[in-house]
Amino acid sequence: MKAPINCLRSPDESWVLVEPLVPGFAVRPQGGGTAPVGDRAVFTAIVFVLTSGCAWRMLPSSFGVTVPTAHRRFTDWTKAGSLGQIHRAVLDEPGTAGLIDWCRAVVDAATVRARRGSLTGPNAVDRAKRRSKIHVLTDRAGLPLVVEVSAANLNDHLARRTLVRAVPAVRRRGGSRRFRPDKLHADKAYDVKELRRWLIDRGVMVRISRRDIDTSDKLGRYRWVVERTLAWLTNGYRRLSARWERHARNCPGFATFTCFKKPPT
Repeated sequence: MKAPINCLRSPDESWVLVEPLVPGFAVRPQGGGTAPVGDRAVFTAIVFVLTSGCAWRMLPSSFGVTVPTAHRRFTDWTKAGSLGQIHRAVLDEPGTAGLIDWCRAVVDAATVRARRGSLTGPNAVDRAKRRSKIHVLTDRAGLPLVVEVSAANLNDHLARRTLVRAVPAVRRRGGSRRFRPDKLHADKAYDVKELRRWLIDRGVMVRISRRDIDTSDKLGRYRWVVERTLAWLTNGYRRLSARWERHARNCPGFATFTCFKKPPT
């Protein structure tokens, strides 16, 4: 099995990819005003918040970016869809090199603390506490192809269609693009007949553990890669271990920047 890698490792290489995809600034017709902070500095500040888990207000001044500017620019990039474009561009690198294994995709979800905002719901264990779910769909090696957020009380199978539809069209060798895996693996939480039929109609083979039939260790030899990816996202990047963002769209926006670092092999 090919190891999940990303060719873009250094900050300079990452910025070469990001720079043309983020919205630029229009020059004021009347001139004057304060010169805008460079996007490179904002990008560096956002990555620091993601990895350290600090609050926006604790952003060190050494980055040369004020807290309102960093948060506003991050929100603007998310609204404009730039982070989704960045994610697809990052995936194009291993896709072109033939390092994305489309023969099998794996899906799973993890519950994280959520302090406030949209897409939060009662926790399954303690319904007095609000939580969110991070849903991840990976390739065979565990490379995250889609990261989405939902309320904690949403059944996993209801998010499955959204994940499959959201797989970006990734470039392959020869220039063609692909967005549909050959097979999809999942645990018993996704064992719904309607969902199985929906996937088969779209040419995707289904390998979902069946309730009261399959044991948990039967598909575990294939599903461990997505569990590793979830652990990497929620433990390796502290900003994702608990959801502090008021707007749910900002959480998968943070997950986009995790693709610049090589996952554990």
